[in-house]
Amino acid sequence: MKKKINYLALLLMIFFIVGCTNVEDASMTDGKIDSQEVTNVNKTENSKKEEKKETNTAVVDEVAAEKTPTQPNDERFSGYKLIEVDGGNLSGHREPNVVVDIGFGDREYWAFTNKYGQLVRVIADEIVLQDDRNEPVLSSGRYYHDEAKVPGVERGDLDEGHIIADSLGGVSNAYNITPQNSTLNRHGDQAYMEDAIRKAGGATQFEAIITYPNTETQIPSRYQYTYTLMGNKVVDTFENVNPDKVNESLGLTGSKPSSSSTNSNKTNSNKNDLSSVDTNGDGQVTIQEAKDAGYSMPITRDHWLYPYMRDNDHDGMVGE
Repeated sequence: MKKKINYLALLLMIFFIVGCTNVEDASMTDGKIDSQEVTNVNKTENSKKEEKKETNTAVVDEVAAEKTPTQPNDERFSGYKLIEVDGGNLSGHREPNVVVDIGFGDREYWAFTNKYGQLVRVIADEIVLQDDRNEPVLSSGRYYHDEAKVPGVERGDLDEGHIIADSLGGVSNAYNITPQNSTLNRHGDQAYMEDAIRKAGGATQFEAIITYPNTETQIPSRYQYTYTLMGNKVVDTFENVNPDKVNESLGLTGSKPSSSSTNSNKTNSNKNDLSSVDTNGDGQVTIQEAKDAGYSMPITRDHWLYPYMRDNDHDGMVGE
């Protein structure tokens, strides 16, 4: 009987030991699960923090990009600093080695200066005419009441000459103004060129090259304009001088052509009478004189007026 009791006690002890072991294993297992769950929670929270951080960084970068001015990706601007100047700025000062947009409104007309602050080049892919119905144009036909006071314009024989006129969409600051001979600007080649572009409804591939006699003056000595008009490439080159005085020095003024010379260019119609067109009797017909007489531009080589007009680029057309 005693042996049976001992045997039962042994069995109960074994069951007790096994039960404790299972409880401990279960506790350890639960501990591992809890630890894993905590780790996963931490990873999730960290991921959310990283995503939030990346989002904030992206927003900051976007705001910074909006505030940072960008240089146009144009190889033509290489070596020049892009600056903004108000179109009506009257200061005659120019910064050296800069490029400025001198187109009114949305137009893009680019003006370049050299290291001496001289305006040396102006380009435009397209010349867009002034729109006086939809743009703030004054009764004078200009965008601004006055033009920049570039050194030299104070001379009585020089105008504040636009490289690209108001009527062609140009502004009036120092990056579009040069001191230009008054006769040349109002009645000479500069005026003829502007008139031709207006009548054509605009131009493309426009380029002006301005040269100077030295590096100290702001008064140009010469202009060259290249542009495409109704599919035709035009090159106008002229000196910054009074064209009337040039004609006089060349012996083109002061005497009327002989009657035989005039008659050789007449037809039976009175409209081919040179004296009815050449109002100042100098033997030369300007574009304005031809227009006033009722002739439309351009005047081509086969027109009876052509021999009496100046064809600067020798392309067989005057006033194109």
